[in-house]
Amino acid sequence: MQCIVNRRAQFSASHRYWLPELSEAENIEKFGACSRFPGHGHNYVLFISMAGELDKYGMVLNLSDVKHVIKREVTSQLDFSYLNDVWAEFQENLPTTENIARVIWQRLAPHLPLVRVQLFEHPQLWADYTGDGMEAYLSISTHFSAAHRLAHPQLSNEENSQIYGKCARPHGHGHNYHLEVTVKGEIDPRTGMIVDLGALNQAIEDHVVEPFDHTFLNKDIPFFAEVVPTAENIALYISNLLRSPVKELGAQLYKIKLIESPNNSCEIYCTESETNTVSTVKSEPVLV
Repeated sequence: MQCIVNRRAQFSASHRYWLPELSEAENIEKFGACSRFPGHGHNYVLFISMAGELDKYGMVLNLSDVKHVIKREVTSQLDFSYLNDVWAEFQENLPTTENIARVIWQRLAPHLPLVRVQLFEHPQLWADYTGDGMEAYLSISTHFSAAHRLAHPQLSNEENSQIYGKCARPHGHGHNYHLEVTVKGEIDPRTGMIVDLGALNQAIEDHVVEPFDHTFLNKDIPFFAEVVPTAENIALYISNLLRSPVKELGAQLYKIKLIESPNNSCEIYCTESETNTVSTVKSEPVLV
């Protein structure tokens, strides 16, 4: 039976985004504060995912052996290091989160049956690499606070209450929404980036956080005047808002995850050629 097992590791390291072929002004324009000398540091958290058949002892791999491989090949070399200098690969491609994940894969692949390397630079920024050439995934998280009421305007209060329960109460209720945006693309062979992180953050701020934060979604966002703002519909709408801005930055929107509460979340996986649609209610409620 195939099974995937995961091993967590961590290391602390510093890095700097700086290309010697660019002037100081060009580096500052391109990388902002990340270009400052002598660099800045992170407490990186690493998850290594491996696949295989269960053996007679009920294991895919001996995780003690896995721990020693990860330490020997990766963490002992990277911990308390300046990443730009520690591995030759980072002389060619800057040690961005996505590029570090890619290079870690290359270091571990001869020793472990990898299916994914996931690297957290901090809790709001992480990358996934699955061994597909220069393609990688970059995720950032943010949040906004908003109120909503789950009630379709074409239904009576009684009908809405039957469908949505307490969430249909007339004056609505609020959430601190946690939003995760994942994009995919090719790692640039020089900068090590799949997308300009500052520009991506700004696009999410401009198209989602600023318009949505501290609003009553049903009243303040015209789209939700006729569409019930369930977590699912909100996530679909956000995916449609971000698809074009992300494409303009040279990447592809891959996934939107919206966490409404610790108990409720939803994920929307995006395709490059199609725009997600949200169904509205005509005679009977249809939730997408």
